[in-house]
Amino acid sequence: MKITQLQPGWTAVAALLAAVAAGSSVLFAAGADPGDVLAAVVRGAFGDLYAVGETLTRATPLLLAGLAVALGFRAGVLNIGAEGQIMAGAAAAVAVGLHMGGVPAPIAAAATLAAAACGGAAAASVAAWLRYRRSVPEVLSTILLNFVLLNLSSWLVRGPLQEAARAYPQSDRIAAEAMLPQLAPPTRLHAGFLLALAAAGCCYLLLFRTALGLRLRAVGLGVQAARFAGFEPAKVAFFATSMSGALAGTAGGVEVAGLTGRLYGDLSGGIGYVAIAVALLGRLHPLGIVAAAIVFGALESSAAEMQRSAGVSAAVAQVIEATALMGLLAADFAAKRASRSGATAESAAEEPA
Repeated sequence: MKITQLQPGWTAVAALLAAVAAGSSVLFAAGADPGDVLAAVVRGAFGDLYAVGETLTRATPLLLAGLAVALGFRAGVLNIGAEGQIMAGAAAAVAVGLHMGGVPAPIAAAATLAAAACGGAAAASVAAWLRYRRSVPEVLSTILLNFVLLNLSSWLVRGPLQEAARAYPQSDRIAAEAMLPQLAPPTRLHAGFLLALAAAGCCYLLLFRTALGLRLRAVGLGVQAARFAGFEPAKVAFFATSMSGALAGTAGGVEVAGLTGRLYGDLSGGIGYVAIAVALLGRLHPLGIVAAAIVFGALESSAAEMQRSAGVSAAVAQVIEATALMGLLAADFAAKRASRSGATAESAAEEPA
């Protein structure tokens, strides 16, 4: 198969193979056996029920945040602010979840996650407003808003939302009724994983089976062409930005309602940044993002096992994640360059002698 014929899924596979090759080189340089490390990854991520539950638990916020990034990118909105939007969603979830005591569990959990989605959407809408009212590029505004929102969350857990004992910079636990049910005790896997899968299905239907999805993709492919087709790029992109923020906020809400039960300063832990790699490795396709999130979740959940049984640093997982993204970009560049070369050659062949 020629490079010009590579499908998006194949470039993602090529990127993963490049990541494995690069990771193996790092392991050889460190004096470790790549085979032992691979066995540790498989054992740590899928070796038993607890390992599988941990992998899927770690994949859940990555999946939601990856969908958030992809939805924005599909509409031409470079939302780099998922990290801050996750924290905005988590703060909103805690603000509501603290007052859900005595409310029926399904209603309490739904209200908590709805608040998280609204918090993330509100944070992203600031960037959308700056873009279309003040011509501030969303790449710049979303990055800067990350710092604003992270520091705002830090202030909240030292002020209005700090626990009653005032001992630590964190909130009190939300009401038990607002917590998501566990799916496979004693693992940490919770119903947020099913919610994330449902979100992926909804994003697929939205993008590829609705008129609104056509508008989103058309605006992302070309603003001028979309305008000539009768679409309103500003409104479409504003909607995409808000929905992107809502998904990222939901990721924060799921972390609170599914795992931590409370808000603290570094709750996001870089999920919003890793989600960019997840979205790109998944080729901005909801189903591909599901697979990419599970791969990244497996790498993260097996890091301790790699360190314990294979004797390598847990940072190797981050090396593989980074090289996967670089491999994907390299494969894309090679495919596009070969495609342009092929088109030039065909044009030259068609010219009369």
